[in-house]
Amino acid sequence: MENSGGIQASLAGRYATALFGLARDENQIDAVSRSLDTLESAVAESGDFRALVSSPLVSRGEAGKAIRALTPTLGLDPTTARFLGVLAENGRLGELKPVIRLFRQLAGEHRGETVAEVASAHPLDDGQVQALKAKLKARLGRDVTIDSTVDPSLLGGIVVRLGSQMIDASIKTKLNTLALAMKG
Repeated sequence: MENSGGIQASLAGRYATALFGLARDENQIDAVSRSLDTLESAVAESGDFRALVSSPLVSRGEAGKAIRALTPTLGLDPTTARFLGVLAENGRLGELKPVIRLFRQLAGEHRGETVAEVASAHPLDDGQVQALKAKLKARLGRDVTIDSTVDPSLLGGIVVRLGSQMIDASIKTKLNTLALAMKG
């Protein structure tokens, strides 16, 4: 966990590190990872769930009750269910998305993988993700986990971040570079 010092600097990082420590101690890293994937999908697909985790108007008590009611329906493992309850009680459900991202990074490092943060103008299909993983693995000599987001402002292409390295192959950057060159 060479990166955990930097991860712990943020509030989400402290929560992610605590969740990862619990998952590791209970040999539940894979189960927690699956549950976090489920939560991420629920946030993306359900406007009500998204409002629950992001709205400051939902009280801690109401959020806690809603989370306790939803966890069996979502099929979350006990560790993730308890953790989600703690987030709700502390009024920190808004930190869920960065916690998930940072947990994945910690879990990847634990498995000897590198996490590549990839932003693309359009969602990547499975074939594109696999091809990108293969190219990055060839370049780095180790397995790579892709954490992808969609950023329509890129217009096309991708931006890949590997720790402090960044590979920017976006049309937006190419157009900005061209505009600067034309200004002379």
